[in-house]
Amino acid sequence: MEPKRNDPQQQQQPGSSGQQQQAGAGQQYGEGNYKATRDYNAGLKEHVEHHDIEREARAAEPKSEQEAREMEAAEREGRSRSKGEGEEARKRPDPNSPKTEL
Repeated sequence: MEPKRNDPQQQQQPGSSGQQQQAGAGQQYGEGNYKATRDYNAGLKEHVEHHDIEREARAAEPKSEQEAREMEAAEREGRSRSKGEGEEARKRPDPNSPKTEL
C-alpha cells in the first residue's frame, strides 16, 4: 500500500479558517451572521405580536418561596460563571443575603 502524500491544494491556506472550509465559502458564523440575526428578530417580532406575553410572564413566576430562592440561586450561579460580569459585579453583595456588620 502506498503511503499518503500531502497534496498542497488540500492544505489549509494561511489566513483561512477551518470553519469556512468545512461549511463552504460564503457562509457566516458568530458575530457576523447577519442572516441569523434577521431570522431571530423576525421570530421575536412574530412571537410578541401573536402571543400573550403578560400571561407567559405570569406563568414563569415562581410558585413558592422555595422555588423563588432556587431560581435566584441558579441565576447567581450563572452570573458567577459569566464572562460578561467582571470582578466588580462578583464582589457586589447579594441583596437577599443577611447583612453583617464589620
